[in-house]
Amino acid sequence: MRAVIQRVTEASVTIEETAEVRAIGKGMMILLGVGRNDNPDDAAWLVRKISSMRIFEDAQGKTNESLRDIGGEVLVVSQFTLYAGTRKGNRPSFDPAAPPEQAVPLYEFFVSELESILKKTIPTGEFGAAMKVSLINDGPFTILLDSKIRE
Repeated sequence: MRAVIQRVTEASVTIEETAEVRAIGKGMMILLGVGRNDNPDDAAWLVRKISSMRIFEDAQGKTNESLRDIGGEVLVVSQFTLYAGTRKGNRPSFDPAAPPEQAVPLYEFFVSELESILKKTIPTGEFGAAMKVSLINDGPFTILLDSKIRE
């Protein structure tokens, strides 16, 4: 699984078909991609890594606090384009991305596990829907995580 996490002061996603807006304040915006070779262990690793990652500033201005420490909010949006292959030509290939029947359960498992650790409901985008994402990146602070690399 791949995740782009951004430290935000606010973020929202608008589901175009219904115009429903789901929004958060201070916390993390997570774009989550599921690959064909991913499994629940990948999702669990990402959840542990993300929930413990110290990217928020403490009273001295040092990035020493995690999402759990600050009681931050999270918005998760599915993003299959994180698996874009660009080796051949100018049109990306999305073959490495998991098909919906595999991706949806892993996406939902990721969200459920993160909710369990953070002890709060997490707003999400709608899998497969056309969406508009808006955010104010705080820093800017953006990190790419890949469960197959595990750095």
